[in-house]
Amino acid sequence: MADLFENPAGLDGFEFVEFCAPEKGTLEPVFEAMGFTHVATHRSKDVHLWRQGGINLIANYEPKSAAWFFAREHGPSACGMAFRVKDARKAYADLLDKGAEPVQVDTGPMELHIPAIRGIGGAILYLVDRYEDDDGKGLSIYDIDFEYLPGVDKHPVGAGFALIDHLTHNVYGGRMKYWADYYETLFNFREIRYFDIKGEYTGLTSKALTAPDGKIRIPLNEEGEGGKGQIEEFLRDFNGEGIQHIALICDDLVAAWDRLKQYGVPFMTAPPQTYYDMLDERLPGHGEDASALATRGILLDGTTEGGQPRLLLQIFAQAQIGPVFFEFIQRKGDDGFGEGNFKALFESMERDQIQRGTLAVEEPAQ
Repeated sequence: MADLFENPAGLDGFEFVEFCAPEKGTLEPVFEAMGFTHVATHRSKDVHLWRQGGINLIANYEPKSAAWFFAREHGPSACGMAFRVKDARKAYADLLDKGAEPVQVDTGPMELHIPAIRGIGGAILYLVDRYEDDDGKGLSIYDIDFEYLPGVDKHPVGAGFALIDHLTHNVYGGRMKYWADYYETLFNFREIRYFDIKGEYTGLTSKALTAPDGKIRIPLNEEGEGGKGQIEEFLRDFNGEGIQHIALICDDLVAAWDRLKQYGVPFMTAPPQTYYDMLDERLPGHGEDASALATRGILLDGTTEGGQPRLLLQIFAQAQIGPVFFEFIQRKGDDGFGEGNFKALFESMERDQIQRGTLAVEEPAQ
């Protein structure tokens, strides 16, 4: 295996996530409620760019396109994603040499020929080397293929989210190693976390991978023993493996939550009050306003060892694009994925399954 710090593909973060749906109008209310703005439309295709900060979401309704066929099989979903790379042609050639499956993307979301390979569940993974820098300078793929709407702010602040922090896949049982090897072999990702979470009724295992650029994080989830949990439900509803959720990062999650609530984002079931009553015991000296977190259902994780809190704040929206949902986070020095919250979150999702009737729970015998 190559040195863990080598970046053979020249990765430089996420460029966009592509979404599809059988019916137009499915995606737009979800994007708008999260503070995204429709900023541009493709010059010749039924493809639309929604943006907030440095986050690009593409709604692709083009007939007979790869996204159109994906929507026929999976329904409303995330059908592709793009990695920024330093040199797309060089990265593409290197990936093919390593065994990646090439994808013909003449019917993709752009006019430009963008190299791409087959990703998880048949989704497309694009390689983009024309993108703006952190200061919004430079020629991007959208400047060539899209027309910006008149008078629109090209980089709206929205609810305050700046970047995609991570993007999580759900996989079939026994397939986690396959997809971990995919990212490790092709892009030199490395495993940074492994979880084995057991709720009251079900469980899951999760392996978190990060790219050598430090900007792309891909957790993989697999159903725990016994089945019938949230991963199995996703795989059934989605009709296969795929992107489960997209995490967006901001600098002030409490303020962002207030805006999201005002916009109408439905959040997952909050953990019980006991979760917040135990915060001071679990994270002594965390310095956060526990009541502000509790009233919003925001989870808190990290460490306060050494007297220097390193924290992660997170909350999840309900699934509105098929079984795909969004996570909203704020990092205060913690680079994890909320492993300390996993059990609380998992049990919260179990309660949601029970309320929706997708998880049957036997009453104990009297």
